[in-house]
Amino acid sequence: MKTLPLCTAIFALSLLGACISSQPNAGREWQSPMHVEHALTGQIWDVQARESVSEEHLLSVLQQSRVVILGEKHDNPDHHRIQREVVNKLLEAGALALASFEMLDTSQQAALDSLASVDLDSEDAVKSHLQWDDEGWQWPFYGPLLLDVARSGLPIRAGNISADEMMSVYGGALAPEVESALEEEQIARLLTEIDESHCGMLPESQFPSMVRVQQARDASMAKSVATVGAGVHVLIAGNFHARHDLGVTNYLPALDGAVVSVGIVEVSPQLQYPQDYLQASSDVMPYDYLWFTPAVTAEDYCAAMREGREQTALNESGNRSDN
Repeated sequence: MKTLPLCTAIFALSLLGACISSQPNAGREWQSPMHVEHALTGQIWDVQARESVSEEHLLSVLQQSRVVILGEKHDNPDHHRIQREVVNKLLEAGALALASFEMLDTSQQAALDSLASVDLDSEDAVKSHLQWDDEGWQWPFYGPLLLDVARSGLPIRAGNISADEMMSVYGGALAPEVESALEEEQIARLLTEIDESHCGMLPESQFPSMVRVQQARDASMAKSVATVGAGVHVLIAGNFHARHDLGVTNYLPALDGAVVSVGIVEVSPQLQYPQDYLQASSDVMPYDYLWFTPAVTAEDYCAAMREGREQTALNESGNRSDN
């Protein structure tokens, strides 16, 4: 059933400059429990056109793209379900050429290349073959999508750097072309984002190392999808990596085709309009599309981290006083 836009409301036109679909949740059951009734839940927002679009419209755009970056909040099951739906529709359309995952690192590429030798109907066999990091990445979130691509016979790429590469970058230097990929203003914003993502608890002495690691990760993910060949190359990664202004796009070479970033984001009661979710570091918008979902939890991660640090300090103080 076709939905009716709410563009007739004068206040919406003046504040949003766009129209938002009035029935975003039709036909979809959400697994995340928070803010399901938010006005943006289920909306797909075209950032440039400043309007809500249908899933069919978005898919038609993605089918004609060279690189598609599907973002996520790692612990939100709805984000993984949306990613899987999109990838499977690209598969059904014969548009998908390969898929890359942030959740796999370069030390696992050889295992990915030999997946055909594994019983793909056995999830345990696949996990064992890949030496999947269950502690870092929940298999139920990523396994079904990875297996869909594996069973199609299409290539799967490891997007991330390995632990050894990470330690080398953390304590050393980047390749010149990676280090110079971001402007001074972008680096400053990246430092701010890293500080905020660590709840202000990361020592400033570690900032340069963390920036190098972030850049190395993004450069590795870019390399994994910037391969020769026709078709759509999809990257599954966290929303921060998916950002045009600070993430993977900055490390992609000139490609014959568009790079489209889809940020799959949780709604917030404090953020009522699509533009509220676009905090760009420059005149480059972070995403081409925003796909809004409910939130998985109302937990304040930073408060929990600070509480944990305070408790650790109390324990250490108690241990010292006991000696």
